[in-house]
Amino acid sequence: MHYPGTYWSSTQRGHVIYESRLELANLLLADYDQGVREISAQPFLLRAAVEGRVRPHIPDYLFSGDGGPVVVDVVRRERMSNPKIRFVCAWTRQVIERMGWTYQVVHEPDPVHLANVRFLAGYRRDWLMNQEILAVLRAQPRAFAGSTIAEAETALAQFPKQFVRPALLNLLWRHEYEVDISGPLRPSSVLEMKK
Repeated sequence: MHYPGTYWSSTQRGHVIYESRLELANLLLADYDQGVREISAQPFLLRAAVEGRVRPHIPDYLFSGDGGPVVVDVVRRERMSNPKIRFVCAWTRQVIERMGWTYQVVHEPDPVHLANVRFLAGYRRDWLMNQEILAVLRAQPRAFAGSTIAEAETALAQFPKQFVRPALLNLLWRHEYEVDISGPLRPSSVLEMKK
């Protein structure tokens, strides 16, 4: 079954299509990834002569960044036991890597990491944030590094709390501050300066 839709990507500053929830999950992770500078869905039709036949394949995504183009296919882990799926991924990898590009097959991401990225994605639209609070947080990064999210909110008590937390979460989405998202994101999560 497919669950197609569009996702507003902060990387693209526009909508990117997806065809399944698993594609959406991996699209969210790419949008959060600082190394990804551009995202294209279903970027091209690849045709290659493989074992005496011309075979077509449309990859799910093309990510561009500092490391060069990365062609991505999103496949449920359990489907990788299917010989036909493995065959398509193998010849696709050969063709893509022959061009000097990178090929990746991605599966289900870590659920806690994905949940945190999905939550932060709700704060990706920076123009909706209080710009004065963003300016204060950006002007004094060392003042908030080492503080918990809750402590940073308290330190900015001159602003309404309902505007402070979204601004903090926006800066976490943008990696202007870092926080450990391998575990649940909480008010007690500690802010770190961007590495």
